Amino acid sequence: MLLSRLPRLKDTSVDPRSAFAGTFHINEGYSRLQQSYASALAGQVPDLIPCEIYCHSLSDRSILGAKLAASDAQTLTLFGLQLPARLFRADNDAQRAVVLAATLRSLNTVLAEPIQDVIMRDSNGDLCLEARTPLDLEEDLALPGGNIFHRSLQWPWAQTEAEVGTWGVETSHERLLVCGAGARRGGGVSGIPGHNAAQRVLAM
Repeated sequence: MLLSRLPRLKDTSVDPRSAFAGTFHINEGYSRLQQSYASALAGQVPDLIPCEIYCHSLSDRSILGAKLAASDAQTLTLFGLQLPARLFRADNDAQRAVVLAATLRSLNTVLAEPIQDVIMRDSNGDLCLEARTPLDLEEDLALPGGNIFHRSLQWPWAQTEAEVGTWGVETSHERLLVCGAGARRGGGVSGIPGHNAAQRVLAM
């Protein structure tokens, strides 16, 4: 989303610049995650989608063009949870619209004003907002089912006798290792898979 400015928060004791400076979690309490998981499992879009937002332009104004960078404009990236690819397979375009509306409703639960009021509009009057579903990510980036970890997460320890003493990066091909998010240990943003792959190479 491209915003004309940061939105005001319901909690007036918090400066929006502080709230949006890190990872901002919305409707991600344990009970809400349980309810959303149950909805998704039943094939339903959760009524309040758990999500987290990031405002990268607070720390890097080069994201914006010179004119926008000199203004109060900000970018806002939102990551929605409990939205598996199977929810979109019947009609990706229609479901994208449903999920977008539900996600903005969720975001608005913590704001003192609708986020739509501060999203900038393009020359056609449309919101400067791009929404991507898991199927869009699968098609555009070859992420299986849009999964940012490339596959379902796994426990970080050995689960079979063959895995004992390994780094969690091995594949069925001796000279091919996984050093990204699909490795057993570390997830997508920790750097651990790359470290472990390097350790395996050194051991070879």
